[in-house]
Amino acid sequence: MSNLAVKFDRKYTYADYKKWEDGERWELIYGEAYNMSPAPTRTHQIISGNLFFLIKGYLEDKKCQVYAAPFDVRFVDRANQSDEDIETVVQPDIVVICDENKLDDAGCKGSPDIVIEILSLSTYKRDKFEKFYLYEKYGVKEYWIVYPGEKIVEIYKLTDGRYGEPDVYGIGDNITVGLFPDLNIDCNDVFK
Repeated sequence: MSNLAVKFDRKYTYADYKKWEDGERWELIYGEAYNMSPAPTRTHQIISGNLFFLIKGYLEDKKCQVYAAPFDVRFVDRANQSDEDIETVVQPDIVVICDENKLDDAGCKGSPDIVIEILSLSTYKRDKFEKFYLYEKYGVKEYWIVYPGEKIVEIYKLTDGRYGEPDVYGIGDNITVGLFPDLNIDCNDVFK
């Protein structure tokens, strides 16, 4: 599809998404297409790289795996849902997946255990609101929202199917990862 505006005229599925070869990055949320352009800033990439490196080092020799964008996460409403029926596929900045049965060559089919989104001006509303409720609905155990300018990390933990008040970390704090109690991440290392 070379005419990008065409993507906004109807609902799409993952089967449609797989056919798009325009060189752009897209997400689908309940069948609506969202262009992921522009490319992330240098600061965004530094933070993403730092977090990925810290989590990857911890997960070495463990069953959980960490992936960085672009990496498709397809949310499904029922087991064995076909590509033609999947209406939501997102590309979080970082995901941690502990159930290898959710992984295939296309990415993750089902809910990751941890999703990390690094906010930007172009994605702020979608990450803070739409994806918040999406991740809550599909049972993502921890949703991290990173604020690069403020140097803050909010972590929402799923309890009884809902996200409560976030744990908030800033410079000088150690992030406590709920799924991995022995993993503490120094915020200074995230934002350096």
